[in-house]
Amino acid sequence: MHKILVFISIFIIFIFSCNKTEIDYSNNSSLNFSTDSLIFDTIFSGIGSVTKSFKIYNKSDKSLIISDIYIGKGSASKYMLNVDGQANTTFKNLQINSNDSIYVFVQVKINTTEDALLEQDSIIFITNNNLQDIKLLAWGQDVHFIDAEYIGDEIWQNDKPYLIYNSMLVEENKTLTIEAGSKLYFHRGSSMYIAGTLEIKGTFEEPVTLQADRLEQMYSDVPGQWDGIWLMNGSKHNRINFAEIKNAVIGIKVDTIADLSIPTLTISNTKIEHMSFAGIYAQGSTVFATNCLIDDCGYYTLALTIGGSYEFYHCTFANYWQNTIRNTPSVILNNYYTYNNSLITRNLDKAEFNNCIIYGNKDNEIYFDNSTSGIFNYKFTNCLLNIDENLITDITKFKNNILNEDPLFFDIENYNYKIDNQSPAKDKASITFIDLYPSYLNFDLNNESRVLDAAPDIGAYEASNL
Repeated sequence: MHKILVFISIFIIFIFSCNKTEIDYSNNSSLNFSTDSLIFDTIFSGIGSVTKSFKIYNKSDKSLIISDIYIGKGSASKYMLNVDGQANTTFKNLQINSNDSIYVFVQVKINTTEDALLEQDSIIFITNNNLQDIKLLAWGQDVHFIDAEYIGDEIWQNDKPYLIYNSMLVEENKTLTIEAGSKLYFHRGSSMYIAGTLEIKGTFEEPVTLQADRLEQMYSDVPGQWDGIWLMNGSKHNRINFAEIKNAVIGIKVDTIADLSIPTLTISNTKIEHMSFAGIYAQGSTVFATNCLIDDCGYYTLALTIGGSYEFYHCTFANYWQNTIRNTPSVILNNYYTYNNSLITRNLDKAEFNNCIIYGNKDNEIYFDNSTSGIFNYKFTNCLLNIDENLITDITKFKNNILNEDPLFFDIENYNYKIDNQSPAKDKASITFIDLYPSYLNFDLNNESRVLDAAPDIGAYEASNL
């Protein structure tokens, strides 16, 4: 009996093996594809694209042999193929078993000084004299190419994008001015180091954009694609207005004080979004911020560490980090560090939050990390706060605040942090701060007036019905 069962098993395997290797040579046989075209978003000159893929299916009950796979333009093509794990430009006699599939991977690289800005091609498949193809399409973009360069006194104009491929440094006592509408793209691992001064002169109509160099939609909110802006020790008088800083590790790292009379960083009307670590990470520095939105950060939207002096007016710190579990509060204040197992205190002379929203998806979004041997001054006035009320031990540091009431942001999932007309933040801001800094605060981040209705609203945006 055992021998009979073994014989039957061998016979079944033999039958299936025969069916699997039987080749279809008929002229009406064809392949199926998971797509009929691959479209690549803007490719920067000299920088390769992301890898895109599709699948070839053999849905017949016999095996097929693809006699030829090749790129239409041959050796002149800007596209590169990898078929079933092999990289080449042409492939011959590739067999696909019945009801099986294989992957094809495609990349493209365009040099806009030599190639067309619109690069079209196709992948040709010939099976039993039956020709099929997949269309290929990519757009190239000419750029100012910055590769590990030292920058002196320069003005970057809005004529074509800037691609920072391998970091850059603005030299000490030199100023880089970036004009309205300019777009800066950073390759993975790159930083903007500022030893001198950075001045970003965006406008509401033409903000300056700083982001990663992957423009495909799937990368639009992916954090950690470049390192960020670092205002280094000695950097001074940096001014940023109407900028959008996205997809880095740290949006802006602000190092130690260089000029006691003028903030190291004055930042207004700016969005800092999708950071894998922190939006603004300041160390013993001075920051003056108005009308800023900082959101979607893996650890902190704002980390004020090793003391310093800070003022924030009409800013929204919203952290509903969706990528992993976030174990840290959104905002942290600190006045010390440790060195060789010794605690070194640096005074937090001032950390003022006025008419600001600090909110997120944790029970507490503010943390006070202070050494009692040093100064630890902070104050929240007319703010909407997501805070553990047990942390409010000194009521003189909290004035006219709204605690733990949902600000009613429009669309957290899509990072829209404008507030609804029913928000508890509506008409609850103090006009005093607007009167103090009218040139900064008369208009919100959306360029809407703050002074036309009953009272200004808390946060970076005036409430609306949008």
